Amino acid sequence: MSKGLRIFRRSFVAMGSPCEVQFYVQHLSHGRLLADRAVSEVQRLELRYSRYRKDSFLSRINETAMSGGRIEVDPETSGILDYVSLCHEQSAGLFDVTSGILRKAWRFQEQCLPDPEQLEALLLMVGWDRISWQSPFLSFPNPGMEIDLGGAVKEYAVDRVSGIFWAAGIRHGLVNLGGDIRVIGPHPDGSGWQVGISHPREKGRLMGTIELFQGAMASSGDYERCMVIDGIRYGHILNPKTGWPCNYMASVSVMGDFCMVAGSASTIGMLKENEGPDWLLGLGLPCFWMDVAGGFGGTQPFNQSPELSVERELFSGKVVWK
Repeated sequence: MSKGLRIFRRSFVAMGSPCEVQFYVQHLSHGRLLADRAVSEVQRLELRYSRYRKDSFLSRINETAMSGGRIEVDPETSGILDYVSLCHEQSAGLFDVTSGILRKAWRFQEQCLPDPEQLEALLLMVGWDRISWQSPFLSFPNPGMEIDLGGAVKEYAVDRVSGIFWAAGIRHGLVNLGGDIRVIGPHPDGSGWQVGISHPREKGRLMGTIELFQGAMASSGDYERCMVIDGIRYGHILNPKTGWPCNYMASVSVMGDFCMVAGSASTIGMLKENEGPDWLLGLGLPCFWMDVAGGFGGTQPFNQSPELSVERELFSGKVVWK
């Protein structure tokens, strides 16, 4: 075990979620400085890409989209758009950052189903392929569209904070932004971080835990924002082609080197419906899921030692089902 290392923890709220960083340092003053940098970076990204703030750069993009205009974006935004464009292509159009506009029809707080005519009208404004993206210019030939980067920015923030810690010499730590997680390295004694996986049908209960040594894990499910009407559950992950919630998977968790990859993969796995299991297994990444009927599935490559796994894939884990 590394001598003189002490754990430093910082909890905060950002991007509408409870967040926490934990890492080991020799001096707590250094920990406070790094935690401040981490929180500032998350806040910077939230201010830049929040659709709730009128002064965000994303709001500027959406003002341009509303009028059917053209806007030049910076290199950071360009990188994010390149990634979501790739996800759209790899998912056959299911991962679509223009589908956020469908929330105008789905008002989960009111516990009522959408008006069919309103939903049909909104679907005409959905489709990444309706946008012209040639870096650094983003053009909107069809006025009235909008972009929501909520499905990518939080995971991107996890990777950014992890990079800040790594560059500062941190080799043992964990970043958790609302359940999107990346482990920089195990505890100094070599043990992994115990990460809980929420049960999608029993609030407050864990479906299982995973011991994560390095790498990222992200989960998607139909339980965070949902409503039940006449015995049918409607979750917030909407199919951009139909406008209706996916209803095959209840929860999907994926691990990978980067949180952006894990997060997009878990979302696409949900959106793939009954094709999700085969698609997820074809990724070659550790994953596990529960479907709406209560059945479990996934890969179980968690019987290797941390050292071997880090060399092979930069992540490892051991699932302990409750």
